Amino acid sequence: MPPTKPRPDSGSVVATLRQLIMGGHYPAGTRLAEIPVATALGVSRTPVRLAFRSLQQEGLLQVTGKRGFVVRAFSEEDVQCAVEVRGALEGLAARRLAERSMPAEVQATLRTCIDDGARLLAKGHLTEDDIGAWGELNHRFHRTIVEATGSLVIADAIARNNHLPFASADSIAIDRQALDREYEKLRFAQAQHQLVFEALQRRESARVEMLMREHAYIGLRYGSLFGLTPSMAAAEP
Repeated sequence: MPPTKPRPDSGSVVATLRQLIMGGHYPAGTRLAEIPVATALGVSRTPVRLAFRSLQQEGLLQVTGKRGFVVRAFSEEDVQCAVEVRGALEGLAARRLAERSMPAEVQATLRTCIDDGARLLAKGHLTEDDIGAWGELNHRFHRTIVEATGSLVIADAIARNNHLPFASADSIAIDRQALDREYEKLRFAQAQHQLVFEALQRRESARVEMLMREHAYIGLRYGSLFGLTPSMAAAEP
């Protein structure tokens, strides 16, 4: 049984199940059902049901039988390629946005995301409630940049890539046994958000493209900076 119990909201349950899948608690081929998982996590069936659907969309689970789900097989190389593709696509979106200059409403939304992140991290540690809050503001930050380009080609390509394991910007995995180290990872991601925003403001198209590409790798390549093992570091925040 997982050592900690999340609060009974779907965002927290999704993040918990990602971490358990990534850490090998639920290896590839494991059949997952609502009642046993809800019991193990100490939550009701509703957030588990919603979490299963989210993880299916992310490519971590696949349907088996009428209502069951099974953990999908994927390799480290699969994850790395999917993250690299997302970094390239989001980098392209950021470059195009910098070239045309950000509309005022886009600037306001990105600034709000950064301010929300600063407030979340200001207390110097993470709580259970922070996990879902960070996921929401991070999703809003990335989605705003992509949608601001007005390119359906880029948006559709990212949407297709998001169905691969850990490819989506939403695929945050938090180790609840190491919230101090996870805090440092999010603090680094927050700094990268700030750098991306400033580069967009200055219309530094080449720089912002590289920043977005690098940002996609924070979970895969920066774990050692925060004392996280590779399996603990997996999805980009």
